[in-house]
Amino acid sequence: MRLWELLVLAVGLSMDAFAVSVCKGLALRRVGVKECLTAGVWFGAFQALMPLIGYFLGATFAEKITAVDHWIAFALLGLIGANMIRESFGEEEGMNSAMTPGAMLPLAVATSIDALAVGVTFALLTIRIVPAVLTIGAITCALSAVGVKLGSIFGTRWRNRAELAGGIILILLGTKILLEHLGIL
Repeated sequence: MRLWELLVLAVGLSMDAFAVSVCKGLALRRVGVKECLTAGVWFGAFQALMPLIGYFLGATFAEKITAVDHWIAFALLGLIGANMIRESFGEEEGMNSAMTPGAMLPLAVATSIDALAVGVTFALLTIRIVPAVLTIGAITCALSAVGVKLGSIFGTRWRNRAELAGGIILILLGTKILLEHLGIL
């Protein structure tokens, strides 16, 4: 795999994390370097970890992994999105904008499920896995950090509407993943 192909793949894999980061930024009152780095590290680490795990699982388990990855992503993003929608109708003080491990872990897992399947395909290619996963992780980290900041810019004026939009985006993203894997899109 050439460098430019790896870069395109890394950007493609990071788009889910970027979209979720924008949504996370929408829910936050203030966004500083800490919040941007928190999202970047969580999403970047999981986008790097999942293809590494997939690589070691290899082609033997590809059918089992790809058979359920879309359902897992759909369920996690749907639940998180529904919670954001519910919170959009509450008062601002009740909003969950936490950047805690409990809040970030399900988001990081949901956005990196596809990267697990990519890792399985890496096992079939002649590829140096460590530079590949580091590239994927670094690009996802950077785009996710930027996404949180962009989300906060829009969220400061229209907090409840932004939270509602973010929840809808997450549900649509989960639905898109499911429909793509079912061959409907």
